[in-house]
Amino acid sequence: MNCITQKTILIVEDEAKLASLLSEYLALADYATHIIADGLAVVPWLRTHSADLIVLDLMLPNRDGIELCRDIRQFSNVPIIMTTARIEEIDRLLGLALGADDYICKPYSPREVVARIKAVLRRINPEQQPTIIPSTPELLSLDPLSYRVSVGKQSISLSTIEFMLLNTLHQEPTRLFSRNQLMDNIYSDQRVVLDRTVDSHIKKLRKKLTVLLPDYELIHAMYGAGYCYEARLK
Repeated sequence: MNCITQKTILIVEDEAKLASLLSEYLALADYATHIIADGLAVVPWLRTHSADLIVLDLMLPNRDGIELCRDIRQFSNVPIIMTTARIEEIDRLLGLALGADDYICKPYSPREVVARIKAVLRRINPEQQPTIIPSTPELLSLDPLSYRVSVGKQSISLSTIEFMLLNTLHQEPTRLFSRNQLMDNIYSDQRVVLDRTVDSHIKKLRKKLTVLLPDYELIHAMYGAGYCYEARLK
């Protein structure tokens, strides 16, 4: 039986929500992660732990990413992807000259970062072929006229809001929708709706979908960011 060792990505980022979101996306791509928010803690951690790649923010408390990149290169060739909201060319060139393997400007898509990580790791290990991930199974059939959702011959009825939520998520599997994006799609009159209203509708929708597919989890929450649709076995 072949066993593939899970690679570890070190996320050096002081924006807690962003770091957590990126960590969740990497977990979905089967990477292990560790998050460090303080620039002073990075080198000591690397001296006692191993990472396969570092996502390194430029602006950090106590020590910036450029200094860290320079120091890390004194003892390690671990791949480094630098991230920053500073887009001046001098920062870009300096960061790469110090040994960074790639550079991503904020705001970024977590999916883009995951793709960049895979590309860098493939360049370093060209013998490693990209993992082919099976596509999400198409389990549900949605009827916009009756607001019913079916799996085979079994079906359930949804409220208008529940159906619109599911339809929005279902049309773009794995895409993360913020609560504001979901509200904009559902409430065309731009009324003011609280975040917890969306959460309440999602909770009811999940409960109904469990009746159709008890072995699957279909709607996933990304803490502090929003929701996405993907059929995964529980």
